[in-house]
Amino acid sequence: MTFESLTLSADIIAAVTELGYTQPTPIQAQSIPLILAGHDLLAGAQTGTGKTAAFTLPLLERLRQAPAPAGQARSIRALILTPTRELAAQIEDNIRAYSKYLDIQSTVIFGGVGMTPQIQRIQKGVDILVATPGRLLDLHAQGHVDLSGVQYLVLDEADRMLDMGFIHDVRKVLALLPAQKQSLLFSATFSDEIKQLAQGLLRNPQHIQVTPPNTTVQRISQVICPVGRQQKKAALLHIITSRDWSQVLVFTRTKFGANHVAEFLNKNGVSAMALHGNKSQSARTQALSRFKSGELRVLVATDIAARGIDIDELPHVVNYEIPNVPEDYVHRIGRTGRAGNEGHAVSLVCLDEEGFMMEIERFTKQEIPVEPMPEFGPAEGEVAEPIAMGRQTLWGGAGKPPSREVMQAAAKAARREMLERISAKKNTAPSRKKAQPAAEPSGPSQDPHAQQAQSNADAEHSAPTSQRPLDANGKPVKRRNRFRAGGRSNRPARSTPATKDEAAGATNAPTRARAPSNKSQRSANKPRGTANASGQQRSPRDPMLRADAHLGTQAGMSLAPAYRGDSGRQPDPMRTSVDSMAERTRRRSGNAGNRNKSGHKGGISPLQHSGLAIGGRRRP
Repeated sequence: MTFESLTLSADIIAAVTELGYTQPTPIQAQSIPLILAGHDLLAGAQTGTGKTAAFTLPLLERLRQAPAPAGQARSIRALILTPTRELAAQIEDNIRAYSKYLDIQSTVIFGGVGMTPQIQRIQKGVDILVATPGRLLDLHAQGHVDLSGVQYLVLDEADRMLDMGFIHDVRKVLALLPAQKQSLLFSATFSDEIKQLAQGLLRNPQHIQVTPPNTTVQRISQVICPVGRQQKKAALLHIITSRDWSQVLVFTRTKFGANHVAEFLNKNGVSAMALHGNKSQSARTQALSRFKSGELRVLVATDIAARGIDIDELPHVVNYEIPNVPEDYVHRIGRTGRAGNEGHAVSLVCLDEEGFMMEIERFTKQEIPVEPMPEFGPAEGEVAEPIAMGRQTLWGGAGKPPSREVMQAAAKAARREMLERISAKKNTAPSRKKAQPAAEPSGPSQDPHAQQAQSNADAEHSAPTSQRPLDANGKPVKRRNRFRAGGRSNRPARSTPATKDEAAGATNAPTRARAPSNKSQRSANKPRGTANASGQQRSPRDPMLRADAHLGTQAGMSLAPAYRGDSGRQPDPMRTSVDSMAERTRRRSGNAGNRNKSGHKGGISPLQHSGLAIGGRRRP
């Protein structure tokens, strides 16, 4: 069969011939006549079978037969949705090549790059739009994309859209399209979700299955190499260098793994670059360009980023890490063995991943041969362990993966063990608390000496016992608290509590050590609280003698007693710290010595403080 027999136009055949294609592939030979006849299509084909041309060639032919009206702006008549940027760019490149001699315009839009150039290209008018779902919805929400004239819809690699979580965006796009249209769905595998999507989208579709479902291309030779967990990088380097492979696509599960493997290969003399979603679009484009041209020897990619890598003669694929989803394995090795060429796929499997490999063999209904590598095999005593992947913990050990109940029981057991370890650590750790004095019998004590000893014990228990003097019985002497309000006292503690009359003359003094009310009892040449043995000046006991007595406290009633004039030197309950601030302002202005009739300095009465600001000024 030739392309001429498929009733394609001479312009399209000329463009295809220039690209080196003379005979259609099986998927092309079956799809093109059905699409030209206007049928909806559900096609199952692996990557590398020519499915891109299977839907682009008949779309170009149908658009050529019904050109846009002259004098009117072009509108989007064909929409092609793809899961990744690379695949979208690859399809649009093929459309441009096939429509070389046609008056048909196309463009591509995807995320990761600026919107402005894409918007400008759409505004000029296009017939075919290739897009990823996310960017298409963004531009439509902004009013830059009109989908009301779409006549043809293509969902390419629908299974990958489902795996990547794009199925909800796809359904939103479908809701924006006209009901009357021709829909084409291509997928390498068919899950229940894909079948449900097809039932809601396609109308009496024609089914095409080039290869049996969930199988790999027969031209790809596959092999399993059991290796140790810590020997994977060395085994990969050995395979590439010993076999002199010049163009190798290596797959990892994570972005970190791709960066790590690429860095290791570069350090060992093998040019490599990583390709994953965290890379900018320019970096991804550069890596693909260098890899296709042969300048780059190894490209290390994740499953998502590798979508759209279309190299007809890519000879080698290495699964550095085995995918936990069997469908991903089919897509991975489908990057090689394309367009009738031979391909080789090597899987480096450690004990943690043997369960994944068994699932892949059951899924593809084949037994993959094993090629031992004794020098890189598992270490003696190595056992399978769960695989940490982001927030998930995967179990890929040999045999059937454990059930949810088993995994939950294991998690509970690990939690109990951790709690026991924490509890044991607390019990065995030495106590950092200092020894506390023995508890006194409950109830108030009637002995004043016992009350005095108990009050002093709280302040003295923290002092080292070896530094205290000993009494006649050889026990440490308990010393009284020498730090008291208003200064440090040299007098011994009173044996009895201060009387009510004595306490009235010393506000804020402790009850058990009140200052005497009669100041004449003090020594005239050495008033209490003014000097010590070293000759250093002490803070006076009398609050009014302190230099900062007028400052009061930060807020509320002043703790320093304020006096109403000189009559009896009694505290003024109406005086607050605001009055003290007013006094400070007046003293600085030279009015500290003036008193009004009420006895307040600076002529400010207690009732006038509300009109003062914090700085002592009157409020306007």
